[in-house]
Amino acid sequence: MLKAVKIRIYPTVAQQAHLAQAFGCVRWVWNQSLATMSATYQETGRGVTAMTMKKFIPLWKAEYKWLSECYSQCLQQSVLNLGVAFGNFFDGRAMYPTFKKRQGKQSIQYPQNVTVLSDREIKFPGKLGTVIAKVHRDIEGKVKTVTVSKNSDGRYFASMLVDDGIECPEPSSEGKLIGLDLGLTDFAVTSDGSKYQHPRATKKYEKNLARKQKKLARKKDKTTKNRRKAKLAVAKVHSKIKRVREDFLHKLSRKIVDENQVIVVENLAVRNLVKNHCLASSISDAGWGMFCTMLKYKAEMVGKIYLEIGRFFASTHLCSNTLKLLPSMDLSVRAFDCPHCGQRHDRDINAAINIKNEGLRLLALGTSVIAPEGYVRPKQYGRKSTTVAAVVVEGRSPRHSGTPLDGG
Repeated sequence: MLKAVKIRIYPTVAQQAHLAQAFGCVRWVWNQSLATMSATYQETGRGVTAMTMKKFIPLWKAEYKWLSECYSQCLQQSVLNLGVAFGNFFDGRAMYPTFKKRQGKQSIQYPQNVTVLSDREIKFPGKLGTVIAKVHRDIEGKVKTVTVSKNSDGRYFASMLVDDGIECPEPSSEGKLIGLDLGLTDFAVTSDGSKYQHPRATKKYEKNLARKQKKLARKKDKTTKNRRKAKLAVAKVHSKIKRVREDFLHKLSRKIVDENQVIVVENLAVRNLVKNHCLASSISDAGWGMFCTMLKYKAEMVGKIYLEIGRFFASTHLCSNTLKLLPSMDLSVRAFDCPHCGQRHDRDINAAINIKNEGLRLLALGTSVIAPEGYVRPKQYGRKSTTVAAVVVEGRSPRHSGTPLDGG
């Protein structure tokens, strides 16, 4: 089973200079390869494979001597990563690859020959050598790809992909099942009635961030040292916000996975939800997508089941007791009296129970048994359906299923 461990490293001044040069070499190879592949496709209509682009690296090294300062396998891995990026684009999983900038996050990959010497040292191949690190957990297994990155706030990390040789456990549904309703008033509400508040990191540090951004805006000359300091101060605030959010999401996801066997959530279209300019900032600060990703891989690692139900399932608009539709309610209504069963329901707990029940039906039957009115589908404007619903009619011939039998 493959596992990833992210470790903080502390390179010396000389090693930082070498990494800065290596980042530039890898970035240049990526941009040059992308430009070559794009131009070739526009001229000939045919693409260039990553293996073909790897053959250009020795030619570039002969022309640009400074490329030889970078470890050769890092340059080759940059071209291979570009090939993977194009594969993701053609499969519809990502956008078209873009050029890398010096101002963004910098990274290089070592595909092999990285050794963890102790909990304080990691040895890299090439001129980088041994780097001081804080290995906070035991590395058990074979170290495969290692990615060395530098964040915009100046911190260095090594993300290590480790193969521990243990097979992933078979998923089992024997145990407790829970439904999760994600929201903004309460970050997560469980079908058991528990509610979890998220830290709202952006709102907590927005005054500090605004103050640092205002100082940065006053620095008009982009070449001065003071502007670089102001830009670094802004990056540190953003990094703090990110760490606070990730810490909360990691702890909550670990708690939910440890306490439950089957976890059911909604398949949220976060990219579409943030188009609402009134709620975009709050939705982005919540980190729903990252939270679901954490739940999924943590559940799979221990043989538990992570299940997503359809995003059009009307979890909020159904009574959890009768499964009948409820009248439309404003978002300000957090509790209501059901007109069908007469009970008073908490809006979010009712939705979490519906999500749990829908997940239970999917596990037991493989499909939903909710009537079509239990789903909220988007309206289709300017379109006409070209499909005809299939209708089961008795007495039809298997060879002529489109017409009834004569005399039938």
